[in-house]
Amino acid sequence: MRKINKHIIHCSDTPKSMSVGAKEINIWHKQRGFSMIGYHYVIRRDGTIESGRMESQIGAHAKGYNSRSIGTCLIGRGEYTKKQFEALKRLSKDLESRYEGIIHRGHYDYSNKTCPMFDVNEFFNTEEL
Repeated sequence: MRKINKHIIHCSDTPKSMSVGAKEINIWHKQRGFSMIGYHYVIRRDGTIESGRMESQIGAHAKGYNSRSIGTCLIGRGEYTKKQFEALKRLSKDLESRYEGIIHRGHYDYSNKTCPMFDVNEFFNTEEL
């Protein structure tokens, strides 16, 4: 079993007009040469949490940090729905219950990117949505 200590939050960088989920991201990642979707979870605009890779599989979402992390992708580009944030909180609490000491961070903490375009640390330290 993998030793997981990070939950890394990403975004799909897609406009509001695009309704995509794990299926479409899987296609995009395969087109880029990956064997399958790089994320473990995708959160659609309606708050639906979709599975990508199995948690037991090493992700392909944050170079140098994949072996010890779970990757979650929010559909959007910096403008997320309340349902997405509620789903992210639920998913994160579930991960916390299964992976002692797991921390939640943005992709920007581990790369030269702005993804997911909100302050992840502040989000997880705030009780309100």
